[in-house]
Amino acid sequence: MTVTVVPHLNFRGDARAALEFYRSAFGGELVITTYRDMGAVEDPAEADQVVWGQVTGPNGFAVMAYDVPASRPWSRGDDPFFVSVRGTDAVELTAAWERLADGGSIRQPLGPAPWAPLYGMLTDRFGVTWVLDIAAQP
Repeated sequence: MTVTVVPHLNFRGDARAALEFYRSAFGGELVITTYRDMGAVEDPAEADQVVWGQVTGPNGFAVMAYDVPASRPWSRGDDPFFVSVRGTDAVELTAAWERLADGGSIRQPLGPAPWAPLYGMLTDRFGVTWVLDIAAQP
């Protein structure tokens, strides 16, 4: 059996913009299904919001997201999770870092760390905290 873990991010009206942003940072294919597409519209104002969305890249990057409808409770919270992107190519990782940082805030600048040759943490403009690193050899 093969297992793949994909972060599934929950938003309130920002899922499409977030997925487009992550595609611009990592590349890949974007697929979006709206509440209208599914015939599951509870509130006409939310018809074009994302009920299911995903970005998948040829490099293995994958993230899913949806817009929690207003009829359900939702809160961004304080650091409820980090999305970790671990790569092997410093140039590729740095490029993704620079794109994710656009409009975000750096929590730990990208650079060498005692535990990794390259490590950084930032919170993007959608409030999602990303950890990017290259794993050290054991």
